[in-house]
Amino acid sequence: MKKRKKKHKKSLFTSFLQILLVISGVIGWYFAKTWQGIITAIVIYFVVIICCTVWFKTRRLARLRRAGIKDVDNMTGEEFEQFLGQLFKRRGYKVSYTAASGDYGADLILKDRKEIIAVQAKRYSGTVGVKAVQEIIGAVKMYDATEAWVVTNSHFTKQAIKLADINDVYLIDREELIDLILKK
Repeated sequence: MKKRKKKHKKSLFTSFLQILLVISGVIGWYFAKTWQGIITAIVIYFVVIICCTVWFKTRRLARLRRAGIKDVDNMTGEEFEQFLGQLFKRRGYKVSYTAASGDYGADLILKDRKEIIAVQAKRYSGTVGVKAVQEIIGAVKMYDATEAWVVTNSHFTKQAIKLADINDVYLIDREELIDLILKK
């Protein structure tokens, strides 16, 4: 579901850029009434697009540096769990850690006034699959949780996303984790 929205937005954005290209050509023709005017307007259009692209990419890289996601990528699994615990404490949750082994699929238990959330932390270099979602589904009843989350510094497979949707498991991927880190 999430990827379909991105593809749709991307096609709308591409169509918008094509319309702007045509408009810049028309503006070139309007002012110069020659082919050179059209070509000049189109060249200016592409220069502006390239400058905007470079600017957006540098802003994105600066955002990643501020988030410290490269440091997260270098953490061990246990360090990642501790990091998430501190992150959720800053968000106002009471955090308890489960045992390293025999944790029944949850690494953290978050509590606020109404909710008990079982969290599976996956610090991966590849994509996170169905197994992580299956583990947290089992942990919900074990810890009497009202919600289940899987948090990763990576991304999820399509199968994991589908299983999570069916079982109401909230998935926090790399982009959403960066958003959580950057929110004060």
